[in-house]
Amino acid sequence: MQSSAYAVKGSIGLEIHNRRLAAPGVAQFKKRNSALNNTFSILDGSSDKDHCCKLSSSSISMGAGFARMGVDRMFRSSAKYRSVKAQASEGDLEDVAPVKYQGKPSTSVLPYVGVACLGAILFGYHLGVVNGALGYLSRDLGISGNTVLQGWVVSTLLAGATVGSFTGGSLADKFGRTKTFQLDAIPLAIGAFLCATAQSVQTMMVGRLLCGIGIGISSALVPLYISEISPTEIRGALGSVNQLFICIGILAALVAGLPLAGDPLWWRTMFGIAIAPSVLLAIGMAMSPESPRWLFQQGKISEAEKAITTLFGKERVPEVMQDLRAAAQSSSEQEAGWFDLFSRRYWKVVSVGAALFLFQQLAGINAVVYYSTSVFRSAGIASDVAASALVGAANVFGTAVASSLMDKQGRKSLLVTSFLGMAASMLLLSLSFTWKVLAPYSGPLAVLGTVLYVLSFSLGAGPVPALLLPEIFASRIRAKAVALSLGMHWASNFIIGLYFLSVVNRFGISKVYLGFASVCILAVFYTAGKVVETKGRSLEEIERELNPAV
Repeated sequence: MQSSAYAVKGSIGLEIHNRRLAAPGVAQFKKRNSALNNTFSILDGSSDKDHCCKLSSSSISMGAGFARMGVDRMFRSSAKYRSVKAQASEGDLEDVAPVKYQGKPSTSVLPYVGVACLGAILFGYHLGVVNGALGYLSRDLGISGNTVLQGWVVSTLLAGATVGSFTGGSLADKFGRTKTFQLDAIPLAIGAFLCATAQSVQTMMVGRLLCGIGIGISSALVPLYISEISPTEIRGALGSVNQLFICIGILAALVAGLPLAGDPLWWRTMFGIAIAPSVLLAIGMAMSPESPRWLFQQGKISEAEKAITTLFGKERVPEVMQDLRAAAQSSSEQEAGWFDLFSRRYWKVVSVGAALFLFQQLAGINAVVYYSTSVFRSAGIASDVAASALVGAANVFGTAVASSLMDKQGRKSLLVTSFLGMAASMLLLSLSFTWKVLAPYSGPLAVLGTVLYVLSFSLGAGPVPALLLPEIFASRIRAKAVALSLGMHWASNFIIGLYFLSVVNRFGISKVYLGFASVCILAVFYTAGKVVETKGRSLEEIERELNPAV
């Protein structure tokens, strides 16, 4: 069920290395308009205790952390510059001399990344809040004996997220990133209010639908905005922050449910808490700079330069503007339509994005999360809170490790390692349920397999697709292609949530786990053959390689 979540590289790809000219001097190149848009991610869903509400895989899938040690190390790394060819008006290829900036990566973007991550926190919180509250709200709303309606209370969020994920990219392109964040706060706040004050299941479902639309939009918008305002050399780490804050949001929802045992009406407060970060998100984005990439695309050059100054400092304005102009040189085409995504020119790269999210969903994260409580109970861990804490700790730890490795080991290697670890864990889980020789150790082995699976997932399969997608899509299709991939994620998440239990009842959990292991192996081969490495490369550079202008 994950998604997501998605962070991008080359945000402001501050890297242009020139090939030297025969004669000294700087080659001049003409400006053209271009569309440079970025979108991400998202994420996951949830299922309940009665087959509808366990922590969603996507929530876990979006688990990539921001370890301080890794961040400090990355902030100390110097920027690299790459060669870029710009086409002159005569049609000849000339070399572009860069304006090199030798200083440290700018950390002034961190407050704005923090504001954007309020959307990630809300994402995780709304995914997780229903897990503890479902039983109590079901009694209050008169649906305690109706598992179908309970399932819809959970799944309505996913339906709304599907709608939101398809519209988020278009809204971000039309109104800009910061304005769309402010618009997104409206359904998030109203939905939380309706859930907190609901006196009927119908009102609760409307509230959950609005919250779903809100998190669907933010699943694409948060990684898009972060990627476009982050320096290239630390974009992977900052992009992973999105995943970490989703995990934090889920854990916050679990913690918020602790008072339920003493106060059965506390579930209303749990939903109401989400109103505060929604309002803070709107206020914070009103004071945050717009994406320079989007401003440049709109022809607002002076505003783009002002945003760059705010984000990186005045000394980096020439470098960043030169990078944006170089990208404009390579593609002066208008923004693509939806049908362009299926053209021969783009379908190959679009299919990679869709396949990564499909593998993510079919790899079994939802099953592992759903059965984690029963697995832990078989090992003698009776506390649901303890089980959730163990899974959450593995998720956050893997996220932190992935964050520190994202810009070192690269996206592709983390994906391969992640899927291999998930396959091995699934095989261990399957064998622990079937092999008689392992029967005396089935409980501990099941716990070990579950923790290793979640840890492996959070190292790559969870955070990388959301980070990788906006990096590999061309600027003119980026917003729509990410939206399409996320829409597929949410739709498959919704369908799996509805039919997963039927499949388990028919074939047995052991065979289902074995099937998940097979999917993970297929994902390894697919990643090795189809996915490109984007580490250390600007968005503009990646676009020129994968999507050459026609």
